[in-house]
Amino acid sequence: MNDLNIDLFDRGLIKVKSGTKVIDVLKQIKIREDLPLILGKLNENYLELADTIEEEGTLEPIYVSDTFGMKAYVRTLQFILIKAVYDLFPEAKVTIEHSLSKGIFGEIHKEPELDCEDILKIKKRMKEIIDADIPINKTSVTKDEAIAVFKGYGMEDKIRLIKHVKFNTLKLYELDGRYDYFYGLMAASTGIGKVFDVIYYNPGFLLQFPSEKDYTIVEPFQENKKLARIFYETEKWGDILGVSDVGALNDKVENDDIINIIRVSEALHEKKIANIADMINDRKEVKIVLIAGPSSSGKTTFSKRLGIQLRVNGIMPVPISLDDYFLDREKTPKDENGEYDFESIYALDLELFNSQLNQLLQGKEVELPTFDFRLGKRVWEGKKLSLPDNGIIVVEGIHGLNDILTSTIPVENKFKIYISALTQLNLDNHNRISTTDVRIIRRIVRDFLSRGYGGETTLKMRESIKRGEEKNIFVYQEEADVMFNSTLVYELCVLKKYAMEELSKISKDSPVYYDAVKLRSFLSFFKEVDRDIVPENSILREFIGGSCFYKY
Repeated sequence: MNDLNIDLFDRGLIKVKSGTKVIDVLKQIKIREDLPLILGKLNENYLELADTIEEEGTLEPIYVSDTFGMKAYVRTLQFILIKAVYDLFPEAKVTIEHSLSKGIFGEIHKEPELDCEDILKIKKRMKEIIDADIPINKTSVTKDEAIAVFKGYGMEDKIRLIKHVKFNTLKLYELDGRYDYFYGLMAASTGIGKVFDVIYYNPGFLLQFPSEKDYTIVEPFQENKKLARIFYETEKWGDILGVSDVGALNDKVENDDIINIIRVSEALHEKKIANIADMINDRKEVKIVLIAGPSSSGKTTFSKRLGIQLRVNGIMPVPISLDDYFLDREKTPKDENGEYDFESIYALDLELFNSQLNQLLQGKEVELPTFDFRLGKRVWEGKKLSLPDNGIIVVEGIHGLNDILTSTIPVENKFKIYISALTQLNLDNHNRISTTDVRIIRRIVRDFLSRGYGGETTLKMRESIKRGEEKNIFVYQEEADVMFNSTLVYELCVLKKYAMEELSKISKDSPVYYDAVKLRSFLSFFKEVDRDIVPENSILREFIGGSCFYKY
C-alpha cells in the first residue's frame, strides 16, 4: 500500500497507508466528547467512518452539528425505525414521505391499522436496537442481486427504481440481517441515534430528531395543519396519476405515457388555481391578494394564472410589485455582518406602501414608485394607478404573509396565499426527495438559462437563501388562507438535462462540489423528457423558458 500525506485537523501532516479506514485515522485526534462523530470529510468529499482513504488531502471530523452530519443521523434513525417495524410487523409496508414540523412524516400500512399502542412498541424496539449499538454494514452487490433481495421482501418500489438505473452495482446497507437501499451516507452503528422521538400522527407517524444547533433535545411538536393538508392533497394527486415513486414515473416515460401525465398534472394545477379564484370571489370584502413563498416556487407564473381565473369571475387583477418599494440603498438595514439585508421586511418603505394601498382602496389615484436597482434609489416615472370597481390588488413577494407588511389594512380585506414546491414523489418508499433539492434544481436551471449565472454561483447562494426563507417565510406559512403546491410530478425529468450540464462544470476544488455531486447522483435516477411537450402556461416554463407570460 502507498503512503498518503493527510493533513489531519489539529495534528498537521501525517502519513497513512492507502486503504486505511477513516475512523482509524480520526482516532488520532482529540475528538469532541459533547457531540457524536458521524462522518469524515476528505477534501470536499464526505465519507462514512468505515470508508477507506485512497487519496491525499485534508481530513476533518464531521459531527451531528454539521448539516451533512445531521442528514446522516436522520437517515440512520429512519433505518432503525424501518428495522423495528419489520421486527414487530413483518407483513407491514413502511413509507417515508415528507418533512413536517421539524420531523419526518411516514405511514405504516398494516392490518389492523396503525394506532398509538403500535407506535409505543416501535419506539421501544428502536431503543433496544440503539442500546445494542449494532453495526451498520455497507455491501456492494450487482443489480440482479439487489433486485433478488427486494423481490424477496416484496418491495416493488425498489425493484422499479433499480431496474431503470444504468450502473451494474450498487450499495446496500445491512442492519442485523435486514438489507435496504438508502440514497446518502449512514452512521457506522445504531448506538449514535439516542436522541429521537416517534409519535402517532394520523394516519401515520412523525419521526422527530434534534436540530444541528442543539443535539441534546428534540424540540416540542408544533402542529402544521395546513401544511399537512396540502401534502395529503398532493398524495391524492399522485394516486390519480398512478405515480408514487421515481420508478413508476420512469415506467410512464418508457411506455410513452408521459404526455398524459403532463396533461393531467397541469389540469390538476389549473383546477386548484380556479378553486382559489372562486374562494376569493366568494369573499366579497377581499381587496388585496398577497402571494408569498420560498425561492423558485413559481410565484410569478402562479400570479399570472390566478389573474386569468380571477378575470373569469369578473374580477380585474391589479398587480403591484414589492420590489418598487425598496428603501434607497443607504437607508437599507444591515445584518449581523454589516451587509445590507435586502430580505428584511424593513428594507421596504412600509409607510409608503400602506399609504398607497389605502388610497387605492378609497378609490384614489396614486403614482407608483419605480426602484432603480442600478442606482439603488427610488425614481418617479409618472406611473399612475387607480383601482377599478371590479379590481383587486395582487401583491407577490416573500413578505406577503407577514402582517407587518400590510399593518394598516383590515384583516377581512386580505387574502393570503402560500406557494411552494412540496414534492410528494419519492425515489422509493424509504428514500424521500427533498423539497429544497427540487427548488435548487429549478433555480440552477432558471439562473443559467435566463440570467447567465453558472450552477456554482447558484449553489453558493443556497445557505443564505435558506436562512432568509426560515426567517421571513416559513414562520408565517400557517397564516395563509390557502396553500398551493407548485410541484409537478414530471418536472425533474425535464429539468435534468439543463441541471446536469451546469452541475458537471463544477470542479473538485469548489466548496460546493459535493453538493453538485449529490444532485447529479440524484438526477441520474430520472429519465429525460423533452421540454417541447411542456405547455407554455406551465409553472415549469418559469424555469426552462418559453412561457406565454414573459420572455426569456
